[in-house]
Amino acid sequence: MPSVRRVSHEFLERQGLTTVFGNPGSNELPFLAELPDSFRYVLGLHEGAVVGMADGFAQATGRAVLVNLHAASGSGNAMGALTNAVASRTPLVILAGQQLRSAVGLEANLANVDAPALMKPLVGWAAEPACAEDVPRALAQAVFEARLQQRPTYLSVPYDDWAADCEDNALAVLDRNVQRASLPSGEQGRRLVEDVTSARRPALVLGGDIDSAGLFHDAVRLAERLGGPVWAAPSLFRLPFPNRHPLFRGVLPAGIAPVSEAFEGHDLVLVLGAPVFRYHEHLPGPYLPRGTRLVQVTDDASAAARAPMGEALVADPGAVIDLLMKVLDAPAAAEAAYRPVPEPQTADGPAMHPEEVFAALRDTLPEDTAYVVESTSTNSSWWRQMDLRRPGSYYFPAAGGLGFGLPGSVGVAMAQPGRPTVGVIGDGSANYGITALWTAAQQQVPLTVVLLRNGTYGALRWFGDLLGVPDAPGLDIPGLDLTRVAEGYGVPSRQVNGAEELRAVLAERPDGPRLIQVDTALTTPS
Repeated sequence: MPSVRRVSHEFLERQGLTTVFGNPGSNELPFLAELPDSFRYVLGLHEGAVVGMADGFAQATGRAVLVNLHAASGSGNAMGALTNAVASRTPLVILAGQQLRSAVGLEANLANVDAPALMKPLVGWAAEPACAEDVPRALAQAVFEARLQQRPTYLSVPYDDWAADCEDNALAVLDRNVQRASLPSGEQGRRLVEDVTSARRPALVLGGDIDSAGLFHDAVRLAERLGGPVWAAPSLFRLPFPNRHPLFRGVLPAGIAPVSEAFEGHDLVLVLGAPVFRYHEHLPGPYLPRGTRLVQVTDDASAAARAPMGEALVADPGAVIDLLMKVLDAPAAAEAAYRPVPEPQTADGPAMHPEEVFAALRDTLPEDTAYVVESTSTNSSWWRQMDLRRPGSYYFPAAGGLGFGLPGSVGVAMAQPGRPTVGVIGDGSANYGITALWTAAQQQVPLTVVLLRNGTYGALRWFGDLLGVPDAPGLDIPGLDLTRVAEGYGVPSRQVNGAEELRAVLAERPDGPRLIQVDTALTTPS
């Protein structure tokens, strides 16, 4: 009879989960034994970086990805990065090792007591099989749950299970296929169409799920049919709409009052592919202006259930877009005139203004460049200067957890080596995922990291002013030279001074990773 390990490997191979991001411990080695040649194991030097790389890879490919972690300590190290994957609805399948079964109850060293509870409530599903024979079925459930829920799952497997024999019934899992479809009923569709077509001043709010689901261009066509303003939902992790399109009004501020103010004068707000809403700043007020209705369409049932206002339809946003396109009149045949980009601001002194950096990126790099951004204090400068018109152009830590940027950019670049990828990373956030540079060097990932060094946690300084805490300690980080750190990990690096030198360096096209460090003036997110 085949072993649990052999059946599990074959199942993962049939499901296409052959790229494994991991940092193994002793409990994981038995699973990795006899790994087929079709598998690729991508080693990360810290579990947070491992999950960040897998998150970026899964988002860029649109597929579930296998993550291999150690028991309690390794899984615990990954939980900060896991918050971003949960918020971006990334289907990660986390497979963790466990002590052998007879040692778990003894709480032997490296045992993960009550392993599923460790990862809850972050993951959508977590389990440890009751017996070795159930491991292949449980692994299949972990994969299917991740795909169906669009959320990470977690499976803990005692390491002596992998060598156990499977019963013949276990082979049935190899041919399984689970799919999901979610179309509005006839009555639901009729009501939605009536709501939209009868609105006098409709507004559209798009979430990151629109880009994740490949609906970027469809959303543009729908917006042009509606003819009203378009916002991106607050706390944006993917860009669902071209940011210089004449209908685009920007990213909604992450506060209750300013969101309500943005909707003034609109009788209907149609929200597609976003929670309602992921607020951040405590700016209280009414959820909606008087006379404004909100209708949310999402395939995330949890997001629909927890919204504090409005109506919700749990359905595939793509199907709803198709439905609305059939009933809305086509606009006059005219190409949208994209808004021009303003001249970048400059800074006093030797440091560059972030707008100068972003203008250089925009002017020098190809239009299809994918940007992974983790520099919160430069947010307003970013949106003033960038012109992003392609799907998959923008990635941001979905839960705001630092440490996604560098690993995420490695994962995105690995997923699409034919598309330029740039990580725009602040010097503060870089240190949370710095070990990803080693993986980039080992894999020879075609990645450019633009490291913005301002010597402080700029976003925290802005928040300190917002909260009335101007004297908080621990906000400055002087003395960092990330070029030397990157060189130590095997990534060629250089310090760049001035806009012209930056443009010249960006124009180079190296085959592998590189890091460009630029000193920038302190700016605020808004």
